[in-house]
Amino acid sequence: MTPHTRIYLIRHGQVAGFDQARYNGQTDVALTDLGVEQYHLMKERLAETKISACYSSDLSRCAIGADIICGQFGIEPVRRSELRELNVGVWEGMTWQEIQSRWPEQWQSRLADLVNYRIPQGENPLDVEARLMPVIGEIVTRHSGQEILVVGHGGVNRIVLLNAIGAPLAAMFNIEQSYGCLNIIDYYADGRATVKLLNG
Repeated sequence: MTPHTRIYLIRHGQVAGFDQARYNGQTDVALTDLGVEQYHLMKERLAETKISACYSSDLSRCAIGADIICGQFGIEPVRRSELRELNVGVWEGMTWQEIQSRWPEQWQSRLADLVNYRIPQGENPLDVEARLMPVIGEIVTRHSGQEILVVGHGGVNRIVLLNAIGAPLAAMFNIEQSYGCLNIIDYYADGRATVKLLNG
């Protein structure tokens, strides 16, 4: 087998307000009871892996899960702010309906150009990619040949996955990322990456 570095990339568990279309962004929303349970199920699912390091967003909905899963491996999760979700600026915590009502022109502008449109006082996907992918590269290099857990967010995970397969950011929402899902990506020394599991 060709040597590779494997990243187990998971999305955080279900959060409060999940039943409304809402931009949580970098707001530190709480996990639901189901969200916590999803982490315990993932802990069991990953029990037979050889995870040797763990990185997570520093937002609690990710950090709590990293603690739950990584205790069994005797490793301390590393919190990285670069792994945070897209900063949605003035839209933080608002429902889609509220945004469409209060910011109709800006909402349409974002729909028209998802990749380049920057939300007022926030980020666009290019900004997230610029802060995120160097950290992923650092993790792969630092832990060459190992198995690593990364606990992230829906938007962040989509960007990592798109980069792995060489797809454009405009395809972000062609990828589903359910609460508590698992993705597996293998990175090779020649720069190739293979997505072994998506939204599992």
